[in-house]
Amino acid sequence: MDDFFHEGEIVAVLTAQPLDRTLDYRAPEGGAWLGAYVEVPLGPRRVLGVVWGRGAGDFDPAKVRPVTRVLDAAPMREELRAFLEKAGEYTLTPMPAMLRLATRAPGVGDPPKARRVYRRGEGLPDRETDARRRVLEVLDEMGGLALTQKELADAAGVTASVIKGLAKQGVVREEDAPRDTPYARLDPDWGGKALTGDQAAAAESLRAGVRDGTYGTTLLKGVTGSGKTEVYLEAVAECLRQGRQALVLLPEIALTSEFITRVEARFGARPAEWHHGVTSTERRRVWKMVATGGAELVVGARSALFLPFRNLGLVVVDEEHDTSYKQEDGVLYNARDMAVLRASLNDARVVLASATPSLESWANAEAGKYDRLTLTSRFGAAVMPEMRAIDMRGEDLPSNRWISPSLARAIGTRLEKGEQALIFLNRRGYAPVTICRACGHQIGCPQCDARMVEHRFLRRLMCHQCGESAPIPEACPSCEAEGKLAAVGPGVERMAEEAREAFPEARVAVLSSDLYGSARQLKAEIENIAAGGADLIIGTQLVAKGHNFPLLTLVGVIDADLGLQGSDLRAAERTFQLMRQVAGRAGRAEKRGTALMQTYQPEHPVIRAILSGDEEGFWRAEAEERRAAGVPPYGRMAGIILSHPDVQEVFDLGNALARNDAALRRVGAQVFGPAPAPVARVRGRHRVRLLVKAPKGVGLQRALAEWAGQFRLRGDMRMAIDIDPQSFM
Repeated sequence: MDDFFHEGEIVAVLTAQPLDRTLDYRAPEGGAWLGAYVEVPLGPRRVLGVVWGRGAGDFDPAKVRPVTRVLDAAPMREELRAFLEKAGEYTLTPMPAMLRLATRAPGVGDPPKARRVYRRGEGLPDRETDARRRVLEVLDEMGGLALTQKELADAAGVTASVIKGLAKQGVVREEDAPRDTPYARLDPDWGGKALTGDQAAAAESLRAGVRDGTYGTTLLKGVTGSGKTEVYLEAVAECLRQGRQALVLLPEIALTSEFITRVEARFGARPAEWHHGVTSTERRRVWKMVATGGAELVVGARSALFLPFRNLGLVVVDEEHDTSYKQEDGVLYNARDMAVLRASLNDARVVLASATPSLESWANAEAGKYDRLTLTSRFGAAVMPEMRAIDMRGEDLPSNRWISPSLARAIGTRLEKGEQALIFLNRRGYAPVTICRACGHQIGCPQCDARMVEHRFLRRLMCHQCGESAPIPEACPSCEAEGKLAAVGPGVERMAEEAREAFPEARVAVLSSDLYGSARQLKAEIENIAAGGADLIIGTQLVAKGHNFPLLTLVGVIDADLGLQGSDLRAAERTFQLMRQVAGRAGRAEKRGTALMQTYQPEHPVIRAILSGDEEGFWRAEAEERRAAGVPPYGRMAGIILSHPDVQEVFDLGNALARNDAALRRVGAQVFGPAPAPVARVRGRHRVRLLVKAPKGVGLQRALAEWAGQFRLRGDMRMAIDIDPQSFM
């Protein structure tokens, strides 16, 4: 097929509108390249599209409308078009929805022009106010990047007059700047650190793979604190030397700023950033520069996989086991798996880095599909923490307390030495259940089948499913008894309350995502803790992800059994990963750390594996169980969620699907259900689940498409098909 279409030729244009096909248009004056971003008329509107190929020409050519204009953007490359098609086929996602993922930058087609921007200037204002201080904090946070007046005002929560007043004093610099300038060049030889023996060997192996210039995936496994980041940054350096682009995916926006600082120290300049905390102006710049080669390294969230890289040579997925790489709404994809697909189409290398890999990656390494590199010791003087269980069956603990005497003594000892301790509980809020002691009523969400969680800090009850919130009532909504509502069970806020009572002299800090209004506030608190600004940290799983607290020598896990409950096939794996990751926060400097896990099941195989550190033994046993059951990674699964305001209608469709399963049986697949989803109502919609299980290697997607296509969804009925589900809620 020709790559260029002359004026008047019929071209097929894929738009991001919810249509089931491409649309035919005439190429405009001057023609259009295959992959060109175009603006086309659709009814009375003009919409964004991409030239996807030659038009079908299956109706009156006289009625075919012309492309309005070709946008000022580099055409979408063949490998990105192939990636969108293959990812769409795998996840059973319509192509318009896939295109939306690849065009998530505002003003993609706007011509380059100057704009008024603001940067940090010199000195301090003549008079300091809260508003002025917030403006300067935002600019300092941006590390020299420019913001428009609206972006700066929105980020700092101030009016334009505050910014103009600072600009008059020169404290904020106002300038006209061209849009979409290239990022500063990164120097691969700028700040490399001396590596230890196994680090150096792993780094050289990764460098050799990048030099080879062909696809390959490596699982980089290393205990927490072993220096995995320094090793894979050597692969990034080699990628830059080869003149190719690199992408590093991180699971949490909270990790980004610390990582950017490390990248800047290693390469002498800041990389491009892509996540929801970046301004729309900066997102547009990243999108444009990635396409033209003006950005060599992107550090970003999972959606950065859909950027239009000009010459992608390396993708790093840090903390590859993290469940936040799975998109759970809209297009249901796993960024770890999509990174491997994207790299295979670009002849690029993939590095999957983790201290506790997913069983899928472990199995692929065992089968020889992935290379495997292992770092066995912590960097420098640090050693792995000692891990012990506290058998809660032998602890004398009141019913409204959760810190055992054994853990309290260990915390007290550390605090006396001037060291930090962490209490870990994987529950946000103050208490998971609010119950009436008069009638037994539990306060539930009016929109969902979920309990409302008390957030005492916010003075509200919140639903963690749909976000509904309400003031904490004075009286029971059911029996109207006053003063009888009681918070049951612990959340991190309640743990902090108990910790302050037990250790009144200690400075207590709470790390939970819902307590901070912005990523900037969260980052500031993490930096404060790392610098010794707290003695006792109370945290959710947020603290398990890559943060380095040099003074932290004790981790206490309140409810190590929590993740072992329920029917999730990955429950054991996730508990194992989370406990190992949390324990890894302790003793990352010279002093050895200790991790204490409160458990009522010290003999449970998962708890025993965590304490013994026998990771390979755990993976082998877990793999054997999954293989015997024929479930991932040794079988295939798909989750189907049906939802509708009427419970009868949604069950009727579920039963009809279960009865008419011939298309699935032909490939050896089984259907289980329908059954109410564990959270059976969300935002007023009743939810029913079906689970499809199939042997590995069968054409499951085609069978699923045929099976689901038997029924037209009428009215307000919705169906979501989740290939390789990570969550069973």
